[in-house]
Amino acid sequence: MNSLAPLAKDLRKNSTFAERLLWRHLKSKQVQGLKFRRQEPIGRYIVDFVCFAKKVVIELDGGQHGQEKLRAADKSRDEWLKDQGFTVLRFWNDEIMQNMEGVGEEIMRYCLAAPSPNPSHQGRGIDLG
Repeated sequence: MNSLAPLAKDLRKNSTFAERLLWRHLKSKQVQGLKFRRQEPIGRYIVDFVCFAKKVVIELDGGQHGQEKLRAADKSRDEWLKDQGFTVLRFWNDEIMQNMEGVGEEIMRYCLAAPSPNPSHQGRGIDLG
C-alpha cells in the first residue's frame, strides 16, 4: 500500500468546494467516457485529479499558490509529472467557481485532442507478456 494512501483518503474526505464542484463534472466517466480519479498518489505526490488513460493531471490552485515559494514547488512537481509522461492542467479555484463551463470545455478539448499513451492491444493478436 502506498504510504500516501491514508493522506489521499483524508484529502478526498475533506475536499475543497472547488474540488467537489469539478468532481461532479469528472466522475462517472462524464468526460468522453474517461475515468478520472481524485486525490491520487503518483510517486511522491498526491494529484487533485488524474486520468491515466490520457495521462492528464488536473490541479486546482487556491490563492496561496500565487506565493513564490509554492509557485516554485508547483513548477518542480509539474516537471516531475511531465517526466513521467503526464500533462498537467492547472486552474485557479476561482475559475472553477466562476466559469465551470469554460473549465469543463477546456478539459474536454484537451481530452479529445490527446492520444491515449498506451493504446489497448487487446484483440490484435499481439502478445505483451
